[in-house]
Amino acid sequence: MEHRGPWVTVDACIAVGEKLVLVRRRFEPRGWALPGGFVEAGEDLASACRREAKEETGLDVQLVTQLFSYSDPRRDPRQHTVSTVFAATAEGTPVGADDAAEARLFAEDDLPWEEIVFDHAEIVRDYLRWRKTGERRKL
Repeated sequence: MEHRGPWVTVDACIAVGEKLVLVRRRFEPRGWALPGGFVEAGEDLASACRREAKEETGLDVQLVTQLFSYSDPRRDPRQHTVSTVFAATAEGTPVGADDAAEARLFAEDDLPWEEIVFDHAEIVRDYLRWRKTGERRKL
């Protein structure tokens, strides 16, 4: 029987100092996104998040907390995905690799809001609110 979804994914809000890492996607939909991707068979969410972050940014991340799971069927135009998002920290300069054509650090005032794909602008807003206030997204 063919798996029709939803597909399980992870995304990482990676802070390097006060800046946030975004990756410019190599494939459609093109634009800026949080580092992340699909969980592989036999892999737990935290391990998948660390792996995807490393593959797309070259950074070894330390996961701080699991922030929320995003499940709106419209969040990814390609297929229904459910993404668990982690807050993470890292040191160094990100370098785009794998599915990421580029990885860059953004100060909050310089985030490319209009170019952020999927529902990642919403996730970034939730992350920034959590970082400032400790308040997490409510169901």
